[in-house]
Amino acid sequence: MSTESLGPPKGSGPLQRREARLAWGMLAPTFLIVALIVALPLAANFWISAKPVELADLRPPEATINERVSGHKVARGETIRITYTLRNSSPNLPVHDAAFTDTFPDAVRLEIDDPRCVLDGGRLDCRFGDLAPRGRERLRLTATALTDIEDVEALLEGTPAIASGEGENALTNLRFTWDNFRRVFDATEFGEVLWTSILYTVFGTAGALVVGLFAALLLDKAFRGRAFLRGLLLFPYVAPVIAVAYTWVGLLDANSGALNAILIQTGAASEAINFLGQRSAGEISLFGMRVEFPLALSTVIVFEAWRYFPLSFLFILARMQSINTEMYEAAEIDGATPFQQFWSLSLPQLAT
Repeated sequence: MSTESLGPPKGSGPLQRREARLAWGMLAPTFLIVALIVALPLAANFWISAKPVELADLRPPEATINERVSGHKVARGETIRITYTLRNSSPNLPVHDAAFTDTFPDAVRLEIDDPRCVLDGGRLDCRFGDLAPRGRERLRLTATALTDIEDVEALLEGTPAIASGEGENALTNLRFTWDNFRRVFDATEFGEVLWTSILYTVFGTAGALVVGLFAALLLDKAFRGRAFLRGLLLFPYVAPVIAVAYTWVGLLDANSGALNAILIQTGAASEAINFLGQRSAGEISLFGMRVEFPLALSTVIVFEAWRYFPLSFLFILARMQSINTEMYEAAEIDGATPFQQFWSLSLPQLAT
């Protein structure tokens, strides 16, 4: 037998290709869900950031019409005055081919003296061309009552005028700009906001990882009530964020918060501390330097670490429970302390 016939088969046969198609087909819903939940909103954020739009431009411009009728009860032969106001709803974009139509009953005869309007039977059709941003066009017409009318407003406004027009959607057109980025970078508080965001992200993530690591070490060994404690440690992550946020606000409140009451009664603080409203708690010495301690930011970071440590706790605990226990037994026989086992065995395994 030649050596070329030995070893695993090379290439892919019909069965492998069919299994590959089945696998991709089973993964397709997952990819679609990820695209809808994560990728598409992220792409939309990048798209909007390069668009010259404001909050008022989120809706495309449209023409709106308002009809006002003077008088209430009119007799035959009396004059009825009608005022139409056509308006562009957008403050930044024009409306093209703005127009409106209205229908009149046989009880009135409309008099047209505006070249922009055409009356065909009882149908009024008026075209105004382009409406500038926030533009208005006002049209005043008169009509004659052919019979006695008890309520002329109800009669004429019973068939409301309909406005039409074409507006460019600022979110879907192909006009892009760097103005949004320039406005952000030129802001005087940009550096401070960026530094605060970096501190919040780094220390919030690090805090969640550290607390999750300690929780995983606590529950790595089997003991009575471990399942209950594990479920209890998941509470910060599964609880509704609005509920836990209000709970924290109540605990940290400067006037009626439980934490401030404990600190004052134990003598740890002489007066109430506004944990969420006080920007700085004074200067502290750090590596020989005097720096301002950001109280409100530190409080939010602590909440962030508490909120998301269960996620890291689950992953770290799952990884630790997959480590071969024979290594720990051998290290214990060799006289390694628990800290040495953690530093030399657990951490390298978690890092891989």
